[in-house]
Amino acid sequence: MRFGLNVINAWPAEYLLQLAIAADNSGWDGFFLWDHVAFEFPATLQDPWVLLGAIAARTSRLRLGTLVTPLARRRPHVVAKETVTLDHLSKGRSVLGVGLGGTELEFAAFGDEVDAKIRAERLDEALEVITKLWSGEHVEHYGRYYTVSRISFAPTPVQKPRIPIWVGGHSKAAQRRASRYDGWAPGGTAPSVGEAGMGLEELRESIAYILKHREKGNLEPF
Repeated sequence: MRFGLNVINAWPAEYLLQLAIAADNSGWDGFFLWDHVAFEFPATLQDPWVLLGAIAARTSRLRLGTLVTPLARRRPHVVAKETVTLDHLSKGRSVLGVGLGGTELEFAAFGDEVDAKIRAERLDEALEVITKLWSGEHVEHYGRYYTVSRISFAPTPVQKPRIPIWVGGHSKAAQRRASRYDGWAPGGTAPSVGEAGMGLEELRESIAYILKHREKGNLEPF
């Protein structure tokens, strides 16, 4: 069993940096930041990727990443480059956490697509593009939402075969998506703190559902 902190990116940047350093020094295993740009209420939000770079340079053991980045509002080739850079800076400790995004304002306020079905389609295609670019091989991709023409990326990630991808979300579709990658991020509230949320029995059922949908013969850790 490993233990990590999942922290909202609404604290001052210096505080988040010092919290991560303290977690690293205290023996925690992971430090993950939310990836929000706007809420329905006033909030001072920090950029998680800039912070994760700073944290990588000041820590030595924490696994680092976002939980989660809504890929539908990001350019996949930019995310691919950011995550590889973080992987090198952290010497192979990065994770890419992805999801649909739970706050429609973050999409609507900037003219991005709000429809969840289209965001899911964009998420799936973006993951395909990112994993192709991480390979370092020549990429040709002509999809519904993204185009990559005659290009390859260097460097490739430190971690092999790729940077771990953890998929967030409670829906069956999100869990099936998680089964194709390296981890699942349930997130949300919990009964243990007196709020409606996922209890242990539902958690066990969800994990069983994900493992059931893993490709046969896939023995990689999840």
